[in-house]
Amino acid sequence: MKVSGFSFIRNAEKFDYPIVEALQSILPLCDEVVVAVGKSEDNTRDLVAAVSPKIRIVDTEWNDELREGGRVLAEETNKALDAVSPESDWALYIQGDEVLHEKDHPAILEAMQRWKDDPGVEGLLFNYRHFYGSYDYLADSRRWYRREIRAVRPDRAIRSYRDAQGFRKNGQKLWVKPVNATVHHYGWVKDPRHQQAKQQEFNKLWHPDHKVKEMVGEAETFDYSGVESLSLFKGTHPEVMTGRLKRLNWKLTFDTNRKNLSTKERFLQWLENLTGWRVGEYRNYRVRG
Repeated sequence: MKVSGFSFIRNAEKFDYPIVEALQSILPLCDEVVVAVGKSEDNTRDLVAAVSPKIRIVDTEWNDELREGGRVLAEETNKALDAVSPESDWALYIQGDEVLHEKDHPAILEAMQRWKDDPGVEGLLFNYRHFYGSYDYLADSRRWYRREIRAVRPDRAIRSYRDAQGFRKNGQKLWVKPVNATVHHYGWVKDPRHQQAKQQEFNKLWHPDHKVKEMVGEAETFDYSGVESLSLFKGTHPEVMTGRLKRLNWKLTFDTNRKNLSTKERFLQWLENLTGWRVGEYRNYRVRG
């Protein structure tokens, strides 16, 4: 079985993306990893190139005019996906703020091997943990997606969808199988200064400048206090994150008993906790039985 990894990134140092850890977390599963590195204002390219000899860089330039729905993110994802080896059985996707846990590697490999020769399985579905504010807290309200596709066939008909959260084949949702593996999403764990700078820049991929200013404001630091609901994380982080955790240079504390939820949202959250059913959940995939 041959597996290619793929990702995209720009300005990793400027906005403090854990791209090195992200790539390190998939390297043991991959024969190669293709990274579309956008023209950056820092040393992102050198940072990526130094990770491993398995890394193959595709130099790109982002089209910042593609603001509708974050389309540029899907475009950059597709540039990396199109460059993976056509001989690969699977293309394993990781974004610059996502990290896989080493304990999940066996389950991922087992699923890839199990469904390798089944053309009816077009992708593999991973679980998610969304960290918020610091490495100690998980965002657990209904607005955070629970699952997404992170392995696909290297098929030119499969395209990154909308803002690169999922994938479609000829415009149709992929048929997928769930994997007992969890992506650790660290996009909302940054020094408040870096988070504010990221929000000011990142929202430009969706909205015109005046709208970004209205939404994000001009404060120097990001206000994490507006989150709806958090829980304390009691598990372990991926080993590749050890150094980053030690370099943590800000302190945030939250009262996890405080829930900024409407009465309706409280009921729906209670129902989900009781039954596991998320009412109205958006699913950009079809689970094959």
